[in-house]
Amino acid sequence: MDADIIVIGASPAGMMAARNAFLKGANVILIEKKERIGHPPHPANTFFKGMFDKAGEKVNKEYVIKELKGAHIVAPSGEDVIIETPGYFLDRTKFDEYYEKKLRKTGLDIRTGIEAYNVLKTDDTFSVSTSSGVLRSKVVIVSDGINSKIAGLLGLKTMKYPNDIGWAMEADVEADGIGEPDMFEYYLGSVSPGWKSTYSPRGGNSATLGVYVRRHGTDVSEFFDAWVEKFKRIKGLEELKIGQRCVGGDPIITIPNQIVADGVMITGGAAGHSGIGYSMRAGQICGDVAAEAIQKGDVSAKTLSEYKKQWSREFRTEYYLGRIALETLRKMTDPEIDKLMETFKGQDLSFLHGSSFDQAMQVGLFMLKKNPASLLSYRALLRNK
Repeated sequence: MDADIIVIGASPAGMMAARNAFLKGANVILIEKKERIGHPPHPANTFFKGMFDKAGEKVNKEYVIKELKGAHIVAPSGEDVIIETPGYFLDRTKFDEYYEKKLRKTGLDIRTGIEAYNVLKTDDTFSVSTSSGVLRSKVVIVSDGINSKIAGLLGLKTMKYPNDIGWAMEADVEADGIGEPDMFEYYLGSVSPGWKSTYSPRGGNSATLGVYVRRHGTDVSEFFDAWVEKFKRIKGLEELKIGQRCVGGDPIITIPNQIVADGVMITGGAAGHSGIGYSMRAGQICGDVAAEAIQKGDVSAKTLSEYKKQWSREFRTEYYLGRIALETLRKMTDPEIDKLMETFKGQDLSFLHGSSFDQAMQVGLFMLKKNPASLLSYRALLRNK
């Protein structure tokens, strides 16, 4: 054996899985196909503190470009709802390098510039075929991203609803003062069907614009171009310098499915885990369970399924509520979204607290009290669309 556990992919989830397993006594090798972790950067570069808190990690200013106070949720009509909650615009390269540095200080074996080609099982041993030879282990943790090649080769259908990946395109933009506001802005409706268009101020004359679109294929450049033109009209801009475009996908409501098999665990985007903080927490659970299985000498799917059970206890309700909300949004027309948003216009939503389920119930009760007819908007979920 080269290691007890081989982790494929230094995503935030992969790094957490490797760290937690190593700190629990397992012999771990983390491999990453990039020559340098964080180069080129991943397009996911924002998070809210409440979501990051799920991982039990403290935000470090070393990788924060700008702190924001929350977000404007904007209806097609232009009416908005303000959600005040601390958020952060990240230098994603520095974020990844920060965690790589922390991992190396523990003594974890991190090997970059190594691509995994395949995983084969012989008896109770896995052979990971890589660009630098074969590595053998008892457990393989796969964290190679939303288009996981390795999970596919293992025959695992890791997402229940893979067609609901939110395909994204983002670019840095420049204009006078465009980075000065202290709130994110998320625009709903047909400008980005199924999810949102985004405006993320990063300070000074710099910001990021993006679109996240579901059920319209992987090429969302047409939606991005339309969003740029709409944004210019909204902000009264004649000129807007557009930087290099980044593309990717977010498994926001795909729901994890087959993420465990004998000796195999899938985590992060490859498993349908969305969001930096949530993915990191999933990786932590994955690493803990993997190390405990090694200690027991039992890496069967039955033993490793504790990973999925614990993830479900912490996140299942939140993910399914999110799916209901975004599927309803996808099926609603712009006028229907406008009408729904009127219910929240000018309202103080600081009363929301507790778990995502608690908050969903509080929102439902608020809608019932404020405007009972607004609940009828959820009939859209039943549409065959």
